[in-house]
Amino acid sequence: MDETQRRIEAVFRIEWARLVAGLARFVRGDLAAAEELAQDALVAALETWAHDGIPREPGAWLMQVAKHRALKRIDRQKRWERKEPELTRVLEGRQESASAIEAAADDDVGDDLLRLIFASCHPSLSADSRVALTLRVVSGLTTAEIAAAFVISEATAAQRIVRAKHTLAAAGAAFEVPRGKQLARRLGSVLEVVYFVFNEGYVATAGGDWMRPALCEEALRLGRILAELVPNEAEAHGLVALMELQASRLGARTLPDGTPIPLFEQSRARWDRFLIERGLLAVKRGVALGKAPGPYLLQAGIAACHAHARTAEDTDWPRIVALYDQLAATMPSPIVELNRAVAISFAGAPAAALAIVDQLAKLPALQGYHFVPAVRADILSRLGRRNEARVEFKRAASLTKNARERDLLLKRAAATQS
Repeated sequence: MDETQRRIEAVFRIEWARLVAGLARFVRGDLAAAEELAQDALVAALETWAHDGIPREPGAWLMQVAKHRALKRIDRQKRWERKEPELTRVLEGRQESASAIEAAADDDVGDDLLRLIFASCHPSLSADSRVALTLRVVSGLTTAEIAAAFVISEATAAQRIVRAKHTLAAAGAAFEVPRGKQLARRLGSVLEVVYFVFNEGYVATAGGDWMRPALCEEALRLGRILAELVPNEAEAHGLVALMELQASRLGARTLPDGTPIPLFEQSRARWDRFLIERGLLAVKRGVALGKAPGPYLLQAGIAACHAHARTAEDTDWPRIVALYDQLAATMPSPIVELNRAVAISFAGAPAAALAIVDQLAKLPALQGYHFVPAVRADILSRLGRRNEARVEFKRAASLTKNARERDLLLKRAAATQS
């Protein structure tokens, strides 16, 4: 790939979300049509820019081409017939400069992006469909990239995206930002999708890689956009803070060959101080809004405790336990309780932590979840019960679907024999 093509692809990625968002408003919320028009414009750009160079205002060029393509398709697509008078009035016979078109494309661009994000995370969609559609229409990832990220076939990824579009169309989902209480309810779904994408990059659930940093970067980009679009929502800042702080450790989480390095064995000198500062600033922004901290802001507070500690031994575990207590009260779940048990163990009460984990291990929801025996093994090791720990490490290794994590757990099992 030559330098020109690399630059063109970079422009595509930068402009994609805004282009689809603007077109979706233009075609009254038809995401499928908006994406098709955006793709047509990108193909035209690839053919033209390779010879003529990238225009001074590429976003304006793409929007102009896409809107004119919309007019040409009116005669071929019955679903566009009702839009013909409006589209004709707007576009036919007008010769505008790129600057004028860019100014028009900028109208309510923030609202357009927010509408697009909320539409892709509509509650009528399944969780898998929300993630796939968000990565496709907001992030501009290809079907192949989405399939590779989640270790699924391209056919499965494509089906999720197509099914999501059909579901939205059948539901008559409005291309709008919800208001009042509806906003609070829907925002939670949006944040959940963004954090799911981040977590899949931070610790891949399956495959041969421990991490997929590109997914972390994409989730961070989405989170930052969202926080700018809803600046008065503390949880949006909390999610950004949490992701920034966790992402700061990416460079220290593996050896050069990809072998995982547990948190407490990482070189903190390799943690990204710039991302840490960004994360701590996002925490302050969320707290400054004066609202009771929600799950993401509380988890960001926990991540901040790790970021503040110069060494693993300096970690303020009592503070982390207190934050987990708040988190458990705000968002009670077995997973939160399991992480709280880890904190209690490191705070100096491994026996109490083991009792919590033993109770959690009986829950049907956690049967087959590899993190339960992994945590139990770690606590047993701290209590000197090495033989029992070895059994649990091996059990955890048999349950995980990630090859790198399996190797790490088996290595820890072997270490209990020395």
